[in-house]
Amino acid sequence: MTAKQYKIGIDVGGTNTDVVILDEANQVVASVKSATTLDVQEGIFNGIQSVLAQSKIDTGQIAYVSLGTTHATNAIIRRKLLSSVAVVRICLPAGKGVPPLTDWHADLMEAMGATSYFLHGGFEFDGRPLAGKHLDRKECEAVLEQIKAAGAESIAVSSIFSPVNASHEQEFAEIAREVLGPDIAITLSSEIGSLSLLERENSTVLNASVVGVARRAAEGLTEALERFGIKTKLFFAQNDGTLMALDYAIRYPILTIGSGPTNSLRGAAFLSGMKDCIVADIGGTSTDVGIMVNGFPRQSAVAVEVGGVLTNFRMPDLISIGLGGGSIVTVEDGEIRIGPDSVGYEITKKAVCFGGDTLTATDIAIAAGVARIDAPNCDPSRLAHLDPEFVKQAMEQIVNLVAGACDRIKTSTAPLPVVLVGGGSLLVPSHVPGMEMIRPENFGCANAIGAATADASGEVDALWSLVDTSRDEAIRQAREQAVQKAIEMGADPGATEIVDMELVPLTYLPGNVIRIKVKAAGPLRFGVNTDCALQ
Repeated sequence: MTAKQYKIGIDVGGTNTDVVILDEANQVVASVKSATTLDVQEGIFNGIQSVLAQSKIDTGQIAYVSLGTTHATNAIIRRKLLSSVAVVRICLPAGKGVPPLTDWHADLMEAMGATSYFLHGGFEFDGRPLAGKHLDRKECEAVLEQIKAAGAESIAVSSIFSPVNASHEQEFAEIAREVLGPDIAITLSSEIGSLSLLERENSTVLNASVVGVARRAAEGLTEALERFGIKTKLFFAQNDGTLMALDYAIRYPILTIGSGPTNSLRGAAFLSGMKDCIVADIGGTSTDVGIMVNGFPRQSAVAVEVGGVLTNFRMPDLISIGLGGGSIVTVEDGEIRIGPDSVGYEITKKAVCFGGDTLTATDIAIAAGVARIDAPNCDPSRLAHLDPEFVKQAMEQIVNLVAGACDRIKTSTAPLPVVLVGGGSLLVPSHVPGMEMIRPENFGCANAIGAATADASGEVDALWSLVDTSRDEAIRQAREQAVQKAIEMGADPGATEIVDMELVPLTYLPGNVIRIKVKAAGPLRFGVNTDCALQ
């Protein structure tokens, strides 16, 4: 009889690191919240140690581990630990009007020691070369010698219309590895973003700047697991709610920056069984409200800024408000104000119910009889002095803040259930007039559950000329490529399906051209080995 297998989901947040163990049927076996430490590795170690002690399972039965982390995001926002980057744009004789890194913040450029270079090459929208079929090797070698002299640790390569034809980016990468050595970190824009040169290039540069951070984080996480004898596959959650293998995450860490809220959205949908719903993830400081469509987070339709840089990769559509369990409640000019300031992780010291002197949203919810906290140092009698009318009005504000965000995230008047997750979701009553509120079991660790239950996926976003190819054939090819990419990422071939497809005729370009975006996804199969897909 085959031994039962399990999977571990981890989500590293600013306050807590959540860890869960699920069985093959995705039932929660154990879950724990541990404080996020300055050394993130130690916080993860503590969390895993606790869930293993709870579950008493053999670490040899763990099939895989999936993790959502903010390492890359924090490095960009804080301008720390970034790799020095050389930006190479393959575009001449065109594409020089707006140089790389235009409008970037000076401190970010300085933090990554960015330098930029131009090469002849690139393609038209239909794949015709701008300056020849192949790159000029001597020109490439001259640029690479300059990059070597500048001491760049990572190279970001972008080419005009590389999503249509990536051969020049790939050709330059091969020459770079010959000149600078096989270990040089190289990011190709054709594998990061979609169309739109500047935003795709920005995404590529940001990715190149955090490759070193990702590698160090991955090594630290692997070491934390090996301390328990866990040597299984490690997957990272990415922005769109799906998983990527460890080697892929090291190459493309920028794709993980939205994994935190996405994990919560996916976890909420899984716990509630809802494929179409609104999700309100209420933490200690803020609330993220998103929407699930057909089991996946709805993606933002506008370009997303990361650390002040405009990018074009997929990110969940979210509304964030300054409401959480630690939000400070004040009265200004006779008006009750909830947040946005918060006591955060110090709630167990500063909130009135815990013996502190700061009135928080959690205090209001407890005084109103909405929330109950089973903790030795939480005493509801400390709130007896609060005026009932004041508590009622403050609770109405809390509910209105959440309900207002839920209304704004909708794009139609059709009613949708609201799934409440996160430790701070205790602030919201179970019954709100005009809204269906669902607070599922294990709501407090929805983010880690989202990481553990995420699917592997594959995506295609490219242009097809319909001059020599029929529309149906182009769609078939795109769907087939997306499914194959998902399988290479570890998805079960028998359960992988197309989950999203968008067709956009490009009437502004000459000829009969269509842009096809296809996404395929499927559950990660146990025992998967994805090494071959990441060479």
